[in-house]
Amino acid sequence: NSLASLLANMGKRSEAEPLYRQVLQARERALGSEHTDTLASVNALAVLLDDLGKHSEAESLYQQVLEARERTLGREHPDTESALDNLATVLVKTGKHSEAEPLFRRALEARERTLG
Repeated sequence: NSLASLLANMGKRSEAEPLYRQVLQARERALGSEHTDTLASVNALAVLLDDLGKHSEAESLYQQVLEARERTLGREHPDTESALDNLATVLVKTGKHSEAEPLFRRALEARERTLG
């Protein structure tokens, strides 16, 4: 993941994508699909795909991360709130404003409850 991250940060996103996918596959095999490290890899790939303009695929991965984090960490965990925000943001980018709004509201409400 470090090499993929470095390449992405250097602007070599197309080179980073297959590396992110390899790391994700390895983590899924070794750790399972809902392990926190695996979900971090899914999220990293989604961020990269979003940056590459592959919003539909990024949306699907963000949805996967959100659902898994809700199951494993709970609805109000900061990582779940971050997943909500990521999904809502990509929905805005694809013009799905009416789908994004309730997610942004839910994230805001959860942050207000957890942070005061």
